[in-house]
Amino acid sequence: ETSSQAWILSVDGASNLRGSGTDVVLEGPDGVLIEKSLRFEFRASNNQAEYEALIAGIRLAIEMGSKVLDLEI
Repeated sequence: ETSSQAWILSVDGASNLRGSGTDVVLEGPDGVLIEKSLRFEFRASNNQAEYEALIAGIRLAIEMGSKVLDLEI
């Protein structure tokens, strides 16, 4: 099932001495809310972490059938 209504993707990447990771939040029509936290097994800068989060979020949106995606970075 697909929707022509916009889904909203919010991402936030982080990096410090203990590692790097990201949070991905995907909000869909009719109150659908998916939240994911990812920890990377590789060193990444803050910008690289946000880039990886964006890719993961777009893949998730496609899996959920999103055709229109608004990004909040």
